[in-house]
Amino acid sequence: MNCDRCQNQATYSRKYSGENLCSECFSNSILQKIARTVSKRKMIKNNELVCVGVSGGKDSLVLLDSLNNMSKTHNFRIIAVTIDEGIPGYRDEALKIVENFCSKLKIEYKVFSYKKLFDLTLEESLHLRNDGKQSSCSICGTFRRRALDHAAREINADVIATGHNLDDMVQTFLINILSGNTNKIGWMDPDISAKKIRKIKPLSEIYESDIVFYAFTNNFPFQSEPCPHMDEGIRTEIREWLNSLESNHSGIKNNMYKSILKISKIINESNHIEKQICTFCGNECTGMICSVCNMMRGLKINRS
Repeated sequence: MNCDRCQNQATYSRKYSGENLCSECFSNSILQKIARTVSKRKMIKNNELVCVGVSGGKDSLVLLDSLNNMSKTHNFRIIAVTIDEGIPGYRDEALKIVENFCSKLKIEYKVFSYKKLFDLTLEESLHLRNDGKQSSCSICGTFRRRALDHAAREINADVIATGHNLDDMVQTFLINILSGNTNKIGWMDPDISAKKIRKIKPLSEIYESDIVFYAFTNNFPFQSEPCPHMDEGIRTEIREWLNSLESNHSGIKNNMYKSILKISKIINESNHIEKQICTFCGNECTGMICSVCNMMRGLKINRS
């Protein structure tokens, strides 16, 4: 079977588009699609510094590689940042992968840890939680977002880029629906431009399966070991269900993503929640106390 674009031997069949592509044409198609997403949503502006969140997994390494390629022909700079949650036997491998990857690409790299920022590792936090309602993903996600905000301020970045792909976006939408967090759907736009430090998701239109093959065909040494807490929440079940739907109805994830963007815009425009300043840390939030400080107070009470 030949490549639809150059007639070389095809190595990848993209079921939802009907294309058969060789490795080179496939890789170029991914880079072009990411560049179009960044361009049409004006995610990165002239001479900006982008803080790229890099975990060592396939998504973040593809994100870093693609933005590095773009930065060579566009006027912006990047610094890679890894957040160390303090998960024994898991994060250590990723830190080494990211360090080597950044060294190869000659990209500046920094590490920020939960322990230094919050005086707690994720594992310590999990031991301190007092009920089953707080999942490890909920605690980790809250800390991670604040850690990335802190990292971006430390390096004077204008933008935070994360490796959320199309599958992640669809899964998160369903999680918010099932948990009753409809307000969060209004925050799902891949470019949140209203904040001082913008948060962008350049991979938000790319299927996870495409990212896996891009990393594989370009020999990226990404961490394949899953997080030991990944099955604690509902995301794995939703991922499997969506993959089953996509297998039987090609393109259904893409259709759902387009609908999510429309729904997110409507909800965002209808929610006029006035931002406040957290009385403890001074960060912007929707109440008197931000989610991080609220969580920290509860964990420290349990510690004492």
